[in-house]
Amino acid sequence: MLDGWPPPILDPAGPDAWAIATLAWVLLAMAALVLGVVLAAMWLALSGRPELRARLGGTKAIWIGGVAFPVVVLSLLLVYGLSLTRTQSAPLRGDEMRARVTGEMWWWRVAYLDQQRRPVLHDANELHIPVGRPVVLELESGDVIHSFWVPRLAGKLDMIPGRRNIIRIQADQPGVFGGQCAEYCGGPHALMGFVVVAHPQQRFDQLMRSRLARAAAASATPQAAQGARLFQSSGCAACHRIAGTPANGLAGPDLTFVGSRRTLGAGILPNNRGTMMGWIANSQAIKPENRMPPYTLLPGEDISALAEYLEAQR
Repeated sequence: MLDGWPPPILDPAGPDAWAIATLAWVLLAMAALVLGVVLAAMWLALSGRPELRARLGGTKAIWIGGVAFPVVVLSLLLVYGLSLTRTQSAPLRGDEMRARVTGEMWWWRVAYLDQQRRPVLHDANELHIPVGRPVVLELESGDVIHSFWVPRLAGKLDMIPGRRNIIRIQADQPGVFGGQCAEYCGGPHALMGFVVVAHPQQRFDQLMRSRLARAAAASATPQAAQGARLFQSSGCAACHRIAGTPANGLAGPDLTFVGSRRTLGAGILPNNRGTMMGWIANSQAIKPENRMPPYTLLPGEDISALAEYLEAQR
């Protein structure tokens, strides 16, 4: 099982998710209470003494049980829910970390933003954040409607073509938190996962500095050097980008840091040599209808060389 999967929906790890989970438990408790009242009334109507059955069917009981009780319960829940989740719409402070996440068919484009909201780092299917600090995500879509949802960190929010929505997430503990597209977007929608990794602030700062300073990965072995040549000649560079190399494609996920990602295929496979080779050879057998063509005609040694080259991208 991959880290963070399946993402539990009632195990909050941040303040926004805590409010939503608390409200969910309260609603479940009230639903159980109302169900108990209805079942008790049904039992009295079927098996109670004649005088109780007569009272239950009277006008007063109908006004109390059918009108007053629902109005009072629902009104109390509405007020409580609005007060509990009021922080969801609180104004942004302006000093939060920012990132832009774009839903694609069927993966996630990630860009880390500077204070002027300009992209400074690119990644895919994985977001790194600091612990204990709010993070503002600008959500967009590159094609159809998607929905961003990392249950342990925040609620869900739609990603709509031509519109930028804002959501705030925060992790109060280090960890790996799984997410999922929560709006059916065709094809392998169910295999469109996402991973958020929360680090202590010092570790996060080190990670960002190392990535910002990263040059093109060195081809340390002859096989990796062969993989670099194959990446250009086999058409991979037409769809994928690797910083510091001629590969500058935008149709597919950015592969600058693919070797350090925890998953492949948008959260569906652990990232290792075997799964990397299997994905390169025939991703359609793993995630049908994704937009990467199979490379079943490539010799095994070429696929191995490509996998070694991509593993070096960290």
